[in-house]
Amino acid sequence: MVRQSAIQSIRPVFRSSITRYRTISTTATRMAEGDTGGVRAGGSAQADAFSKREQAGEDYYVRQQELEKLQALKQKIAEHKKHLEELDKHVEETMAQGKK
Repeated sequence: MVRQSAIQSIRPVFRSSITRYRTISTTATRMAEGDTGGVRAGGSAQADAFSKREQAGEDYYVRQQELEKLQALKQKIAEHKKHLEELDKHVEETMAQGKK
């Protein structure tokens, strides 16, 4: 009898400690990469003003980067054309001197 009463008095303490640890270990937040926790009205396919503005800003930045790259390429092409003209001029001068 003493044994049963001792076990019965220990069980609630033992169970509460197991339950306490179990709930702590299973309450981890689970979010995917990029989730902010809020759900948009109409689903993720619907765009609000902020996301439209953000997309427009990103598009503008990309266009500016592309324009800078195009300008750099045009400048390189112009430099190479100038160099080719100088080489042609040099070849013509060399050929003209060889004919004399």
